[in-house]
Amino acid sequence: MKKIGFIGVGVMGRSMVRNLMKNGYLVSIYTRRKAKVEDIIAEGAVWCDTIGKCAKDADVVITMVGYPKDVEEVYFGEGAILDSVKSGAYVIDMTTTSPKLSKRIYEKAKEKGVYAIDAPVSGGDVGAQKGTLSIMVGGDKEAVDACMDVLKCMGTSIVYEGGAGAGQHTKMANQIALGGAIAGVCEAIAYGKAVGLDVQTMLDAIDKGAAGSWQMSNMAPRMLKGDMDPGFFVKHYVKDMKIADEEARDAGVNMDVQKVVLGMYQELENEGMGDLGTQALIKHYIK
Repeated sequence: MKKIGFIGVGVMGRSMVRNLMKNGYLVSIYTRRKAKVEDIIAEGAVWCDTIGKCAKDADVVITMVGYPKDVEEVYFGEGAILDSVKSGAYVIDMTTTSPKLSKRIYEKAKEKGVYAIDAPVSGGDVGAQKGTLSIMVGGDKEAVDACMDVLKCMGTSIVYEGGAGAGQHTKMANQIALGGAIAGVCEAIAYGKAVGLDVQTMLDAIDKGAAGSWQMSNMAPRMLKGDMDPGFFVKHYVKDMKIADEEARDAGVNMDVQKVVLGMYQELENEGMGDLGTQALIKHYIK
């Protein structure tokens, strides 16, 4: 299992590719624009000009694209992964996408003698760079076990969640919990500013107590610096939260906080801030 095809070399994907190559894997990549990945090519990745070429000889094909429509295209389009990948190979979709779509990929792959798992991640650009992503995995346990060495190149917390789609459902739970956490950090900062506190000193105090969180430790410093560069895009988080909202409705679950946070992020996207990082939620509170 030495040859990997990687489709979707964006903010997180490029670091994931680097970590795979550091661990001795031969990685072929596909992107729409070669110019954006010249640095990765110089480091040893082989660029392919079609999805089919990238998938054809790979033992494992990994996808890390943007939206469900992109997942549809790379798996089900003409000349796409499931038309090109060899029997016995493994396909790992690490995009956060619809659990229903993950099940479709699993069923179609099974018909072709291909093993499919869904493995969305959490940890942002920093986790991708360090190879410390949290990876939530769904699919057949035997297929997950066979891909474990590959997954360990990219993450340190790899948890098997159950059958096809279970990884995506777990990621939805992650995104729901994240929304409340980041909104809470924003509200704490806005309150601290409004009452005249030194906000950094305030954060130093509360981050060590029960209010502490990954969002407070990692996103709050970016907010204070005005650093809105994306570790994870606002537009992609809106996409994730819409999927979570749809799945929650189907399951008969009411999520009041999630709906409010989704509304705030949609306002940011509508105001042209979709390409900023999720820490840009502070702009909703502090104009």
